[in-house]
Amino acid sequence: MAGGVRARRKAERPGEILEAAFEEFVQNGYAATRLEDVAARVGVTKGTIYFYFENKEQLFVAMVRELSRPVHLQAEEFAASNSSTAPEFLRSYLCFLYRIIATDPRGREILRLLIAEASRFPALIDEHHQNFMGPVVRRLRQVLDDGNAKGEIRQSSVLEFPELLLAPALSLNIWMLLFSDRRPIDMERHFEIAVDLLLNGLLPRTTSESNKP
Repeated sequence: MAGGVRARRKAERPGEILEAAFEEFVQNGYAATRLEDVAARVGVTKGTIYFYFENKEQLFVAMVRELSRPVHLQAEEFAASNSSTAPEFLRSYLCFLYRIIATDPRGREILRLLIAEASRFPALIDEHHQNFMGPVVRRLRQVLDDGNAKGEIRQSSVLEFPELLLAPALSLNIWMLLFSDRRPIDMERHFEIAVDLLLNGLLPRTTSESNKP
């Protein structure tokens, strides 16, 4: 029995180290984080950290990859779903992305760390784009193009830059990172207004609207 408990604890150890590393990196930033502090948070020796991770750089990369994995999988699954019309899909997809980007504290902190350490970890940034931002933008472009072909989405320059549809969620994310609870904001209302703004810019215009100067 004791051997089974030790084996289970050993198997769980890398995950515990990554969780502790996340807390330390968030609290102190990459440069100021020390492996001995990560070890102390887990309750192990510094040598245990080195048993699983070669150095602090590898620990940071592994932490970002592992803690980002659930979001990447959710985004992949949602992108594969379908709705009857392009506007319906865009609304539900943007709601999903809003929740990930703007309202998930861990997701916000991972993004903050990626932005802060972009110059130090360019390959990790490229990997994040490949696994998350790239598929999201491609899916949005596909929906916009298909909707335009069906007459559900008007011809617009935004078809060239689907990234613009992420702007409200990203701006809210930055707001939350800067102000947190000190400047509360109604995120549900923010989302509804953002969707209204975006879809009104994408939906076909009526004849009277097209004739307006």
